[in-house]
Amino acid sequence: METSTPTVGVIGTGYWGKNLVRNFYQLGALAAICDSEPACLSSYEASHPEVPKRLAYSEVFGDPSVQAVAIATPAETHYRLVREALLADKDVMVEKPLCLEEGQATELIALAAERRRVLMVGHLLRYHPAFVKLQELVKNGELGRVYYIYSNRLNLGRIRREENILWSFAPHDVSAILALAGDLPETVVSRGGNYLHEHIADVTVSVLEFASGLRAHIFVSWLHPYKEQRLVVVSDRQMAVFNDVAPAGQKLLLYPHQIEWRDQVPTPHKAEAIPVAVDDTEPLRLECQHFLDCMRTRSTPLTDGEEGRRVLQVLNACQRSLDQDKVVSLAGAQASRFYAHPTAVIDQPCEIGEGTKVWHFAHVMAGARIGRQCVLGQNVLVAPDVTIGDNVKIQNNVAVYTGVVLEDDVFCGPSMVFTNVINPRSHVSRKHEFKPTVVRRGATIGANATIVCGHEIGAYAFVGAGAVVTRDVPAYALVVGNPGRLAGWMCQCAEKLAFDGDQATCEKCGTRYRREKAHQVVCLPHT
Repeated sequence: METSTPTVGVIGTGYWGKNLVRNFYQLGALAAICDSEPACLSSYEASHPEVPKRLAYSEVFGDPSVQAVAIATPAETHYRLVREALLADKDVMVEKPLCLEEGQATELIALAAERRRVLMVGHLLRYHPAFVKLQELVKNGELGRVYYIYSNRLNLGRIRREENILWSFAPHDVSAILALAGDLPETVVSRGGNYLHEHIADVTVSVLEFASGLRAHIFVSWLHPYKEQRLVVVSDRQMAVFNDVAPAGQKLLLYPHQIEWRDQVPTPHKAEAIPVAVDDTEPLRLECQHFLDCMRTRSTPLTDGEEGRRVLQVLNACQRSLDQDKVVSLAGAQASRFYAHPTAVIDQPCEIGEGTKVWHFAHVMAGARIGRQCVLGQNVLVAPDVTIGDNVKIQNNVAVYTGVVLEDDVFCGPSMVFTNVINPRSHVSRKHEFKPTVVRRGATIGANATIVCGHEIGAYAFVGAGAVVTRDVPAYALVVGNPGRLAGWMCQCAEKLAFDGDQATCEKCGTRYRREKAHQVVCLPHT
């Protein structure tokens, strides 16, 4: 695993890009500064003399010393620049929105997966310590049932002409509300006013209605007498106010108001606000650090391409409502991306990728993340906070417990068993002792096999039917029996390999392998 600091080139150094330059520089990751305006580049000569300055983004994409790019250019350029960066094998952090069209977002997500690149969208609010704490309070039920959410993002500031206020201000609020709701809205309606330009809205109010009964509204304006960035969550136990312009220590307040019914009349009982302590680290610093961490670990960002596409769905629906002066339905927008049998139970919030199928009586619990093109068979359980990659096949009667990670292309045979506790007792809670199990890319686990927790199944390993795994399994290994023992080596195509000395060539697909140690086999590149 890479431990050194990744290198990032910032493309676009204007209104927001200069903040990215500052943060990546302070994190020791800034490898290049790129802007089409020579004056912008020259402004960094004194403060960043050692950092290369580039007028053309193609110079950054072609520089092998730059591992990633952070893009802060106008929204209409995002699709083209993100696509070219991914094709140049760069990890990408792009400011909101990911792009302008949902079809473009789908293409970029697929391209990032194909090239094994990190793709992250800069939805800054999701990294704000106060919002992170607020989301935790909602998820844990400490606020009770959420009735409605409203968000105001108002200012008399920089007025854009390349996009309206909805696309300029609202993406952060949409991202935050979707995170709190754990779902896409069923309908949206947007109304606005064009005061400074005939075709560009300066003020919009959008109302989002969810299947759960939750409602949310987003009020954004750049024609407001003062700056306001306020997110309010109204629930049946407590109410929460996240005020981003409040002083430190007052950014997140809880109001334990109560409503009592007397003679069938609701009577409010007001309580004093309770400040919630949160970290005061700059949210952008946390966002940039998260991107670097994802680059190091090759993990999925909190605000990945899928999250960017969901925000884009809502923004486009709001724009259609604004243009057509009508309510726009998104009902089935999320479900249409994957199939769930009517008997399946899917708790929210969770993530299920496009093309995935969830079959009879399966149960996906809150917090689970399931990739694209997966198949979950009958009676499959996916526990909270489980991560499952793309193209994973899980056959009938398998429980994937908390602590298990399945990477891309994993196959779990019928009735195979995962565990997460070594020494379980019914009367002793050991949730804090869960041991992780990681199944690497392309591995196969046969029917009725048991994987004792705390171990790793290597890439393209093959665990035979009924085997009991009690130790780590090397990549490409064939393991059989109880306890599991090494019985040979398998090709990526699932044919058994016959080694001649330390070399083997698959008779079916021609892939070549080399045995480097007694228990280590590596796949050789194609010639």
